[in-house]
Amino acid sequence: MDRSSKGEVPENLIYGRNAVLELLKSGKDVDKIMIQKGQREGSITTIAATAIKLGVPVIDASKQKLDMMCAGGVHQGVCAFASAVEYAELDDIFKAAEEKNEPPFFAAADGIEDPHNLGALLRCCECAGVHGLIIPKRRSAVLGAAAAKASAGALSYVPVVKVSNIANTLKELKERGVWCYAAEAGGQSVYEAPLDRAAVFVFGSEGGGVSRLVKEICDYTVSIPMFGKINSLNVSCAAAVVLSYAASIRKAGIHGKQE
Repeated sequence: MDRSSKGEVPENLIYGRNAVLELLKSGKDVDKIMIQKGQREGSITTIAATAIKLGVPVIDASKQKLDMMCAGGVHQGVCAFASAVEYAELDDIFKAAEEKNEPPFFAAADGIEDPHNLGALLRCCECAGVHGLIIPKRRSAVLGAAAAKASAGALSYVPVVKVSNIANTLKELKERGVWCYAAEAGGQSVYEAPLDRAAVFVFGSEGGGVSRLVKEICDYTVSIPMFGKINSLNVSCAAAVVLSYAASIRKAGIHGKQE
């Protein structure tokens, strides 16, 4: 009995039209594509044509079968079996920055256990031009189908580094000239912080935020000013604001305030 028949989605199953199309465009290995019978219109046509061009088998399947395989997820009539996630190394994301002639621009997830939030964070990273996302081996959502779908294809483009310990990794990054920023309430306004440098932005868990030890290691704690009655944003919403603003500062070459 496979995992999908037990209500679990296999980690190498990607579903949803955007996620599957971006997977195909990324050049990564794809075992096969499964398309719902009678769903050969719109973007599904593009997916099928792209798969055939790449030599990826395209198989018709009933809606019931796709529903079962995707464990009730919104598959939009298509899913793909991809090779297992290929994790990068720290050197790989430093190299990615070097190849673009840019200071390192990384993000780190400190205990984000909801796959939808992790996927949305990946999407924010890709849109902001982040060179790589760092996640821990423990206390992290699995980069499976749910995260891939929430990333809207970003998982195919943003290198992900899985590390044993986020705190120790931040120490290593600091030794390599990277400044560490904890995105957390109660810190300096992100709009006033110095962002014109090699940087890693750490986003914490849905409930507890950035852990105490990680926050102590970081050089800065940056916050988004709040003007309503609710004092915090969902982690992916916060990441969108922080990373996009940091990207704009870096691209424009504007210098923030120095220590």
